[in-house]
Amino acid sequence: MPQRELLTATTEQLASLPAWVRQRNQSATYPRAFMEAAVESGASREQLLQIAGVASEQIDDPAGRLSLHETWMMGAAALSLTGNGSLGFASGDRMPLTAHGNLGYALMCAGSPREAITILERFWHLRGRGARLMVSESENRLLMELVMELRAPDALRDMLMSSMLTSMYRGMEFLIPQLPEQREIWVYGPAPAGFDRWRSLLPTVRFGMPQAGISLTGDITLLDQPLPTANPEALSLALAQCERESALVDDDDDILRRARAALIPGVDGYPSPEALADSLHLTPRTLRRRLQEQGYSYQQLLEAARRRDSCQMLADPDLEIRRIGEALGYGDPANFTRAFKTWTGLSPREWRKRQDDG
Repeated sequence: MPQRELLTATTEQLASLPAWVRQRNQSATYPRAFMEAAVESGASREQLLQIAGVASEQIDDPAGRLSLHETWMMGAAALSLTGNGSLGFASGDRMPLTAHGNLGYALMCAGSPREAITILERFWHLRGRGARLMVSESENRLLMELVMELRAPDALRDMLMSSMLTSMYRGMEFLIPQLPEQREIWVYGPAPAGFDRWRSLLPTVRFGMPQAGISLTGDITLLDQPLPTANPEALSLALAQCERESALVDDDDDILRRARAALIPGVDGYPSPEALADSLHLTPRTLRRRLQEQGYSYQQLLEAARRRDSCQMLADPDLEIRRIGEALGYGDPANFTRAFKTWTGLSPREWRKRQDDG
């Protein structure tokens, strides 16, 4: 996408998103990494700041906070001024665990990689707003999938995803020095120009995938090995700081997270809108309004929950696909197949086979 078109498309898309994307509650670490990678590729720092609408003192402050709007605009500006589609990999490579503040410190102090993953899921919203982390595990595979929750132009989407995934992978290298032999990073779009320099620096990167994430196949028991950096006392302090940060996040966004967490299938399927509102101590009308203010509806959250749970259930080879569809509320197996193909680009059977083939 040409420079002017990408900036215009990003500006228009951001204008249609809920108000919270303009709240300055995101670390300046990430747009700073975009800026530094773009400057390294020849872009002007001053021009980047001007296009993104970010003041120099905001992005230079180690404790600075910027909005998701400003972060996306910095990413779009970096792509536009450099034409380097591999900036996501370059920026993600600049962000080790220590770049993620209290959350990164908590991950380092966890007792095992599995505990670290649980902590990352719990506090992902502190650092990964705009995308959702979904973790699924089978006998010999771990998939950490990222799903964009807000629409972005494809070029910007792929940059954001590759940046987050590269940073996540560097963190996993630190936590699990002996990663399973088969390690892959999956991204949606095609291989960008300038990627050749990264081929030898990263694991296998698969482009044009129906999912974006990190796939580890092999001896998953490595996740239960004690971490050499484990520190229970420091972990407790870091988690307390993460809780304080979480408490400062907008209350409506907290409602969104709580609604997602409560949408789990029971004996009678997923909670109805009324039952969900009751579990959150809200009236159905209030829940509907607060979700709308965030740009979501009950149906959208339900579809996201079905996608999340379908992938987890399909990872169990003993569960029949027909039974999975029924548990998710699809009386007709064909309807489940159509929905799953919309989510992933694959039928349930094809998705399961891909996981089995590794």
